[in-house]
Parts: sequence; structure tokens; C-alpha cells
Amino acid sequence: MLNALFLSVRQLGDRRILAVLAKSMLVTLAIFAAFAAALVWGTRWLAAHWFAASDGMADLAGAAAVIVAILSAWLLFRAIAVAVTGVFADEVVHAVEAKHYPARFAEACGVSFARSAAMGLRSAGRALLINLLFAPLYLLLLVTGVGTAVAFFLVNSWLLGRDLGDMVAARHMPAAELQRWRATTRASRFALGAAGTALFFVPFVNFVAPVLGAAMATHLFHRRTGK
Repeated sequence: MLNALFLSVRQLGDRRILAVLAKSMLVTLAIFAAFAAALVWGTRWLAAHWFAASDGMADLAGAAAVIVAILSAWLLFRAIAVAVTGVFADEVVHAVEAKHYPARFAEACGVSFARSAAMGLRSAGRALLINLLFAPLYLLLLVTGVGTAVAFFLVNSWLLGRDLGDMVAARHMPAAELQRWRATTRASRFALGAAGTALFFVPFVNFVAPVLGAAMATHLFHRRTGK
């Protein structure tokens, strides 16, 4: 795992990976900006038209909406960033395979934009739904001091490991075989997800964590399946 991380960090300067990083960050920021603008505008409109609030109260409601938007961005960043990176993940996998695994690169099948987008949307939806389902447990564990953080880390490590693993496996096996592959790689994918989730907790590193995760997944996939 450490070697995969080291190789991935070394390749961050690759122009193809830098391009994916730039595109994914711009799209992610655009999504959050649009969400924040809609939330603030919607909150002010509701305060002014439904509750007949004064301009001052509408402004106060808008300010509260800004705080909610910032908190939402912090909570949802991993899900959205990974989903967006998933759309461009084929380019990251392409760059890593071309440099380190040229023989496997020649055998790979490109993933269409439509399939990448569908995988990204499923990733985001799965992350949001599963974390909502576990929300009562997160709340119950608050009394332990660290239980909520541990549970959140474990749940999201499992989710991220699946998403990152699928990004690479989709280039080398048909969709029908993915389920069997997932069943035989649970431990390694969880370890990958744990490493990727840990990167999201490091300030500034969290911005490149999705791309690093995709690159690490590529190395681990080929080291596990290579002859």
C-alpha cells in the first residue's frame, strides 16, 4: 500500500493527471457553488414570500443558509469529489497503466463517458444513502467521544474501496464479472479505501485524495491480478 501511494504521489506531476485534477476540482467547486447559490436564493425567497419577513430577516436567513452550505460542502466533499473524479477516472488509470503497466494497458478496454458518469452517480448516491442510514448510529456513538469518527471512517473506507476498485476493474473485465471480483477482493479493497479515506482527513491533501486514490487503485489492481 505504501509503495502504491509513493508511486502515485510521484506521478502527480504527470500532465494527464494534472489535467484530471484540474477538471475534477473545477466541476466539484462548480457543483458546490451552484448548490450554495440555490440554497441562499431559495432561503431568502421563502423568508420573504412565504413568511413575509423583512429585508433584514431575509438577509439573516440567507446568512444562515451560507453557513449550512459550508457545512454541507464539508460533509459531502468526499462523496461529490469521488463521484466527479470517477467520471474522469479512465484518464488517471490510462496514465498510470501507460507508465507502469504497458502490457496491461494495451489489453485494456476504455470505459465510455456514459458508463463513467453512471458509475460516478451511483458512487455519490451510495455514499449519501449509506451514511444517512448510519446517521442514527453516528449520533448514538457521540457519547463515546471517538465512536462516531471510528464508525464514519470504517463505513466510508468500505464505500471508497469499492468505488476505487471498480474504477480500474471496469477497464479490464465486463460488468457481469465485477460482482465475483468484488467478492474475492474485499480485504484489499477495504485497505485501499481506508488509505484513501485517511487522505481526506489531511488538510490540502484532501483535494488531491480522489486522484491519488484512483492511481493507488490502479497499482494495487495490477499487482494483485498481474502474472
